[in-house]
This record gives sequence, C-alpha cells and structure tokens, in this order.
Amino acid sequence: MINQYKRNMNQIEPISRGDALEQLRSLITSGDYSPGDRLPPERDLMVRLGVTRTVLRKALDTLERDGAIWRHVGKGTFVASLAGGSSLADLTRQVSPVQLTRARLALEPALAREAALNATAEAVAAIKLARDRAYHAQTWEDYEAQDDAFHRSVAEASGNILLVALFDHLNEVKRAVAWNTVIRDSDRPSRNHPSFADHEEIVAAIEARDQEAAHAAMRKHLSAVAARLFGE
Repeated sequence: MINQYKRNMNQIEPISRGDALEQLRSLITSGDYSPGDRLPPERDLMVRLGVTRTVLRKALDTLERDGAIWRHVGKGTFVASLAGGSSLADLTRQVSPVQLTRARLALEPALAREAALNATAEAVAAIKLARDRAYHAQTWEDYEAQDDAFHRSVAEASGNILLVALFDHLNEVKRAVAWNTVIRDSDRPSRNHPSFADHEEIVAAIEARDQEAAHAAMRKHLSAVAARLFGE
C-alpha cells in the first residue's frame, strides 16, 4: 500500500498553490460538505487533488486565514462556512465597527476562559507559536494574519467545536468590517506595540489555568484594540 502511494505521488503533475486553492474551494462548495463537516485527511487530499504536501498545506493555510476552514490538533480539518454565502455579505454591509467590537467582547473572553480550563499542552504550544510569529511579523499584513492565528488558536484551545465555529464566522465579518477601515502609518508593528504585552498576559493566564484572569486579559486586549482602531 505504501509503495503504491509513493508511485501515485511520483506521477503527480506539479500544481501551483493557486490551482490547489481553487480546487479546495470547489471541493468545499460542491455540495458534499456543510459547515462543521470534517475534510478528508491530508494524505487523501494530496492524492485526490494531485498536489504535494507543501502545496496542500499552503492552500489550507490560506483557507484557514480566510475563515473557510478550521483545524483542530489531533481531530482534523473542518469546514467553517461556505465561501461566497450571501448571508456574510449582508452582515458585512450592516455591522458597524462598534457592533463588531461588542460581539467580540461577548465571545472571545469566554473562549479564553474555556481555553484556560480545557487547553491541552499541544494547544498551549500552538498559542505560543502564534504569539511568537505575530511578534516577529515583518509587515502589517503578516502581523494581522498571525494575530488572527493567535486568536484562532485560543478559540481552538477551548475544545468546543461549536464555539470555534462561531468564532470563525465572527472572524470573517471582522476582516470585512474592521481591517478595510484601518490606515497604518508604518510598515510593520513596533517592538513595543501594545498587543504584544496583551498576548503575553493572555498566554500566561491560559497556561496557569486561571480562567478569570484569561477572561479579563482577553477583554482588556480587545477593548484596547477597539480604542486604537475605532476610538471606542
């Protein structure tokens, strides 16, 4: 079986990341998968789409940043929402930055509290990795992607699939509502950017299993972000 798999992989024609991404999007929106469904394992997707592991993972990373999928360590990759849905477009036209902030304040501190209760060692390591990548980001675009990954890893650490799905939907709206209005006056975050200290506080509370401190740290962080971006 292993030798047959290797032969199949040797026969694969090189496919670009963009082509793989479109194939994955088509797979998700074909009607075979609904929000919450688990996608096939990476090995099956590689053979089905005819791509290498590196190309597949880059395409999956893009879909995760876009909020179309979410990944749970040890459990697999799940469909978060169907791309292009009219409901999301309607929401982004109606939701204001203030409403977005209040929605995040309602959900994400609770996720941090659940993470402090339920996070595995692997989940804490994933949060720390996202924290470090955000700190070392060389552009604002990269920082925002890694910041998304940080908050997503906190949500995943909650161990609650339904809460993670709610986070993903909220995060899709956040991208459309918030970041399109932000004007940056530098190429990248400074080393003393306030969010870095906030992230450290959130990680420390989750690792210490301090539920109330995790809730408070996330709430403080989101409130500070809203104040900087929207004057709220």
